[in-house]
Amino acid sequence: MHVFITGGTGTIGSAVVAELLGNGHTVLALARSDGSAQALQRAGATVLRGDLADLDALRSGAAQSDGVISLAFGRDYGSPDALARAVAEEGAALDALGQELLGSDRPLLTVSGTPWVPGRASTEADPPATEGPVGGRGRSVQTLLDLASRGLRSMAVRMPRTVHHEGRGGFAGLLADAARRTGVAGYPGDGTQRWPAVHARDAAVLFRLVLESAPAGTSWHAVADEGDAVRDIATVIGRRLGLPVEQVPQETFGPFGPIFAMDQPASSDHTRKALGWRPTHPSLLDDLENLQP
Repeated sequence: MHVFITGGTGTIGSAVVAELLGNGHTVLALARSDGSAQALQRAGATVLRGDLADLDALRSGAAQSDGVISLAFGRDYGSPDALARAVAEEGAALDALGQELLGSDRPLLTVSGTPWVPGRASTEADPPATEGPVGGRGRSVQTLLDLASRGLRSMAVRMPRTVHHEGRGGFAGLLADAARRTGVAGYPGDGTQRWPAVHARDAAVLFRLVLESAPAGTSWHAVADEGDAVRDIATVIGRRLGLPVEQVPQETFGPFGPIFAMDQPASSDHTRKALGWRPTHPSLLDDLENLQP
């Protein structure tokens, strides 16, 4: 399959590109900079220059492909307004890609987050979160999935709060960044809230499996660790960085503070049984041992 991918140089995207190329697929990847283009070419992908806001480039890439994986998301989300702009940009991009492939029965696979359900781990059957700081992402993804009835094999892989590789990435990576900045390995709330996690290479395998075989209109959970306590995550970060571990106000983490303070475990039982997905790479707490001071 010739796959068009956006976000192909990120933590998830670079692993997905390698997974696709290593399993007989070819890749056309969107690149917004010379550095990204060079990295993608070194990996073995063909490059299409443009960015997520360039809807003509997105349509062109989709038209040339047998399927699309949309992973790109804006990098500037340090304030509520910036986060809202990134969510809106992603929604417009998904709409453009979906309209280009409508009626073709080709796959369009996007990324979203695992939902949170009070009192239990969320499952693939739970609806996407459509409220809160990133609720617009859930609405955009649901709109895309609804196009399954109009000749689009639209699917979503729901990612946990931390997608990690060599101690970096996701919410745990943001905790580590904040610790370096403030001199404290801080955590919001009482620290017992749980975050799900997955290694980027395990997530990449699931993206390939969904692209190759999952039915239209479905959502899947790329969850290896159902839920690690945030205090345990902060404890490893503190030890690796040589910093004290303390509870801090959720405002320390900007627009992500309310999300960071939530208990949000997630299950992938259905995904594993239906697609035969088996995570094999290190857990989050083990991988954080690679964190460098």
